Amino acid sequence: MAHYRLGRLTQEIQKEVTDILLKRVRDPRVEGVTITGVDVTGDLQQATIYYSILSDKASSAEKTAEGLDKATGLIRSELSSRLNIFKSPELKFERDESVQYGSHIDELLNKLHRDDPKL
Repeated sequence: MAHYRLGRLTQEIQKEVTDILLKRVRDPRVEGVTITGVDVTGDLQQATIYYSILSDKASSAEKTAEGLDKATGLIRSELSSRLNIFKSPELKFERDESVQYGSHIDELLNKLHRDDPKL
């Protein structure tokens, strides 16, 4: 399969999942979830959807993961009706730690500048 089709499909899945989470999923556990990326296997059978949340608390991360697992069936069925593909891929949600890591690096840099203003 051509890579351009795979790239378009990942972008379309990201856009549609974001829309579905905003408009169709009414679970309060998934409020504030941001979809940061999608990886689709070459055979289009599985899609890994990366998300981030603003909270650093472990309890809210667990609740969000549970809410997304619960909503996976609804999201997959909505995707199959919105996308023009033969078979809707299996969805797997994984938390994207890069946003949290970037925030941590930013805090360290700010602390370094406060401690040594010559930098």
